[in-house]
Amino acid sequence: QVQLVESGGGLVQAGGSLRLSCAGSGRTFSSYVMGWLRQAPGKEREFVAVIGWSGSRINYADSVKGRFTISRDNAKKMVYLQMNSLKPEDTAVYYCAAGSTWSPSGGYEYWGQGTQVTVSS
Repeated sequence: QVQLVESGGGLVQAGGSLRLSCAGSGRTFSSYVMGWLRQAPGKEREFVAVIGWSGSRINYADSVKGRFTISRDNAKKMVYLQMNSLKPEDTAVYYCAAGSTWSPSGGYEYWGQGTQVTVSS
């Protein structure tokens, strides 16, 4: 079992940067695919980025490609999302999630509580 806790959200102006962190627990952290997803008010939850078990396989939503970078440190049981050139449309609650299989948009078994990111124009 994995428990996930996100941090690093906040209020930032458009064009700014934030780095989200996700702290995992459990001895099998490295055996999980880790994803970041987000949900804006009144909208469906959407995929943002995913990283495979060793970090060599990565995928991004088209809307964040070139601006966001996902990474992981299995020794520290951490996953990160570096967000640059933020836009008001990036405003959402961001969730960290863990899954046993490669299924970027869904199929995650464990979720964090979410962290709010607000980008002002």
